[in-house]
Amino acid sequence: MNGAESLSRTLVNQGVEVCFANPGTSEMHFVAALDKVEGMRCVLGLFEGVVTAAADGYYRLADKPACTLLHLGPGLGNGLANLHNAKKAGSGMVNVVGEHATYHIEHNAPLTSDIEGVARPMSHWVHTCHDSTQIANAGADAVQAALQPPGQIATLILPADTAWNPGGPVVAARPKPVRPSVDAAQVQACARTLRLGRKSALLLGGQAGREASLDWAGRIAAHCGVDLLCEYSVARLERGAGRVTPKRVPYNVDLALKMLAGYEHIILVGARAPVAFFAYPGKPSLLAPAACQFETLAQANEDIPGALEQLADALGARSTPPLRAQWQPPALPGPGRDPIEPVGLGLLLAALIPEHAVVIDESVSSGRGFDVPTSTAAPHSWLNIMGGAIGFGLPGAVGAAIGAPDRPVIVLEGDGSGMYTVQALWSMARESLNVKVVVMANRSYNILQGELKNVGVLHPGQNAKSMLTIDTPALDWVALAKGMGVPGRRAESLQQLAQALQQALQTPGPVLIEAAMA
Repeated sequence: MNGAESLSRTLVNQGVEVCFANPGTSEMHFVAALDKVEGMRCVLGLFEGVVTAAADGYYRLADKPACTLLHLGPGLGNGLANLHNAKKAGSGMVNVVGEHATYHIEHNAPLTSDIEGVARPMSHWVHTCHDSTQIANAGADAVQAALQPPGQIATLILPADTAWNPGGPVVAARPKPVRPSVDAAQVQACARTLRLGRKSALLLGGQAGREASLDWAGRIAAHCGVDLLCEYSVARLERGAGRVTPKRVPYNVDLALKMLAGYEHIILVGARAPVAFFAYPGKPSLLAPAACQFETLAQANEDIPGALEQLADALGARSTPPLRAQWQPPALPGPGRDPIEPVGLGLLLAALIPEHAVVIDESVSSGRGFDVPTSTAAPHSWLNIMGGAIGFGLPGAVGAAIGAPDRPVIVLEGDGSGMYTVQALWSMARESLNVKVVVMANRSYNILQGELKNVGVLHPGQNAKSMLTIDTPALDWVALAKGMGVPGRRAESLQQLAQALQQALQTPGPVLIEAAMA
């Protein structure tokens, strides 16, 4: 048994069941080892950004890490943007990155690079293994690092000769790390604050978006008469009928300032104090009032549902019923040809989201109004892009569909952001995944047009306009999807879109709909 096989068997023993891969020459022994080891599903991505985003989406649904297989420094570099997103999401994964044989590195071959240097900014744990007999131990260490709450990025660099030389013993399963409990003093301090009766809110993030946490937070909010808010981006938020629905802090700085005005106390539950995505001339970076006091009930890596349960008990709120969303699906559009615009699209989604669906939201500017109408849809999970590096949506859906194979996945994708990782469509087709993609085609980087105004440019010239539009030539998403094996159609009205989405949800495998935005 060589080093690569000892690593593969060890990863499986630690509960790693999926490898999202884009390998090269230096990883061939690991590829061969995967043929000999049962229990590892191998999923090929045609670009490394697809691979890393898929591992992120997988973790959010499966609650355990996958591994990726990447080719040297350039391969890892191609995946960094979505590693950034995964790091911000608290998603755990193990990156196995091939390296030249130890004796070959000194010759500075064309693909030689500082792989550790490339890995460090987007990894919590980085290790290069120089001894084939220690690869299995290093693999087990990497999984332990990935499992550290709330989830971490572990990068294991594997020189080719350590993969083909004799390996050491396979490592048995190690205990899974547990989230630490919050200090009782923190709970009591937050309880005292909420008893003051001032204008206060719980701000939720991370694991607080799961159903058990939302339920406890809802009891506290109802008992104390405080508001329930969530961060603009939450890695996984359980929503819809029968669930507690926090208000989302807006992306827009002016709207966020308006929402948060007047709060005297905000208690952070797996969240950070709200800040603007970007700095703008004459506008603050911090979105809460200067006089607002923040307290932390639980950090992102701590036992958030346990902390909320303790807080509910400290306040006597255990038996208080929370306010839950009621199922109120709007009617589908009537006869005619209504233009596809964000309000109508939000209502249409609210009517058609299937029960227990997973919604991947990379709709960017088109989707900012989806929150309210979809809050009363059938119960579903909502996954946001967490780090702001566009290109997560399509490959994130690949991972989510593999992590939760019994649940339909809907991707709400902007046309500009979709082009960053369009190769993910091929992986959907290859794996026959139950993913329905709605591309909102406004043929522009619409969000950037708004950002140009935000920095004071009200009348952009031709150069600026040309960098913010993608209509010359126009993208043909139906043709792009067909070329990668995914059936698609174009909808030019809300009525056509409703029909297309209904049919897609009844069709096995991936389907793409290009929604021509008004």
